[in-house]
Amino acid sequence: MRISVEGTNRLRLRAAARVVQTGGLIAYPTEAVYGLGCDPHNETAVRRLLALKRRPVHKGLILIAADFAQLAPFLQPLTPADRVHLAATWPGPYTWLLPARPDTPHWLRGRHETLAVRVTAHPLAAALCRACGHPLVSTSANFSGRPPTRSALAVRRQLGTTIDYLLPGPTGGAARPTEIRDLRSGRRVRGG
Repeated sequence: MRISVEGTNRLRLRAAARVVQTGGLIAYPTEAVYGLGCDPHNETAVRRLLALKRRPVHKGLILIAADFAQLAPFLQPLTPADRVHLAATWPGPYTWLLPARPDTPHWLRGRHETLAVRVTAHPLAAALCRACGHPLVSTSANFSGRPPTRSALAVRRQLGTTIDYLLPGPTGGAARPTEIRDLRSGRRVRGG
């Protein structure tokens, strides 16, 4: 499915970025499902997101970005071989566990020494990251135990007023949430 940001109301994109920058929670389309996101630097926003999802902080979260430069401040330096390996999959529907910097907030990485990150291939999600000027926390926009949402209407029905903004648009059409792999071991952690 081809998704164009040109057809998206740029005012909505700017409004979503303002909500993120002021500590709000937003829902937005990604490669397979709607994502629930916030500013990864804002501990209050992240904890609100975790409470909404009923997700324990020790599990860690995924960050999505428009490009690798947005993720670099959270990560240990990578080897040239690692960069080549990642470049072959990004932008794309691949989430990687990469070694986190020691000062990466625990509310992002949980009890792990790695951080789950993705350079998104979804044009609207990437445009949103660019509008925010940083990556976004990205988890499925649904209550724990409920199916992930795949449309703006499904988000409204399930999450209603528990979020601060809904950026409508089509998902990327992927059948399942993105695969997660550990870069060092190559082990698949989820999906695929």
